[in-house]
Amino acid sequence: MAKSKNHTTHNQSRKWHRNGIKKPPPKKNESLKEVDPKFQRNMRFAKKHNKKGLKKMQANNAKAVSARAEAIKDLVKPKVVKP
Repeated sequence: MAKSKNHTTHNQSRKWHRNGIKKPPPKKNESLKEVDPKFQRNMRFAKKHNKKGLKKMQANNAKAVSARAEAIKDLVKPKVVKP
């Protein structure tokens, strides 16, 4: 007697493509869960005492905040109604 079929991928590809095959979303920050604790500790202090990076970051944040405020002002401008 012939053996019965165990597995097939017939029609599976069509089912997968019905909703589209999507890439997984990119991770913003990689987990430091199983990283060497000595390295993590050093990284924390390096971030804390990095003066140049801190100044750059603050400048970029200020630019972003002002740009956002400008964009909001443009959106909320009262429309002038002509008589």
